[in-house]
Amino acid sequence: MTAVTAAEAPSRTSRRARNRARELTRKTGWTVLGWVVGIAFFLPVLWMVITAFKPESAAETWPPKFIFSPTLAQFRLVFSGMGPYLEHSALATVGSTILVLVLAIPAAYALAIRPVKHWRDGLFFFISTKMLPIVAAIGPLYVIALKAHLLDTIWVLIILYAAMNLPLAIWMIRSFMLEVPTEMLEAARLDGAGRIREIIEVIMPVVIPGVVSTALICVIFAWNELFLALNLTVTNAATMPMFLISSVPQEGLYIAHLSAAATVASVPVIIVGWVAQRSLVRGLSMGAIK
Repeated sequence: MTAVTAAEAPSRTSRRARNRARELTRKTGWTVLGWVVGIAFFLPVLWMVITAFKPESAAETWPPKFIFSPTLAQFRLVFSGMGPYLEHSALATVGSTILVLVLAIPAAYALAIRPVKHWRDGLFFFISTKMLPIVAAIGPLYVIALKAHLLDTIWVLIILYAAMNLPLAIWMIRSFMLEVPTEMLEAARLDGAGRIREIIEVIMPVVIPGVVSTALICVIFAWNELFLALNLTVTNAATMPMFLISSVPQEGLYIAHLSAAATVASVPVIIVGWVAQRSLVRGLSMGAIK
């Protein structure tokens, strides 16, 4: 018995070592694959930033030049005409995101914490509005904006961007509210908390990471939206995506200038995402593990 046990000990040790080696190899392989995929997705962005610092003559050569004298001339040109577009995009994005949260939080509460009648039908209705291509609705939207004297104003973008992001926000915030422990809600109700106090003091501290991630997604969608801005605004409310279009002159395609404009237009969203990255990851992972 002792001899068998002594003989089996080295084999068990070797099996554990092989298992550890396989596990290490598997983790290393997934890590390398993740880095390769990440770099592959990041390369176009990196190339855009590099091109933005090139002189126009060096940006349009083939094969591309990797050694060149960096210049800020394209950025100076971009900043000289970007101001109004940046202001309009900021107002439309921030205004629509605030409006989305003001409407989505009570709606999600009514669909998650204290479900109204036919709440499933309500959820389906909200998400069904995303199934209609926006190009199919641009005619009626244009007529409504014209009759309401909202064409080429920030208000039409705030309203439509909020309507565009509201269904997604309701679904996301509702899923976060479903994670609130029922014990906390019952304790608050026993203490006499009303609905407003329940939302502000009990629910919001728990779901704030999810609300932040929802707000960030709404910011990205609103900041990058082009179709509505292109068809419903001209000059008084033109946004950053329209500025990118205006950065391509009719005489030809200026790659360095367009790269500089695209780099500047991407910076605000990147900064917001970097600042809110912890809340974004935590919010998007809520409910993933039960």
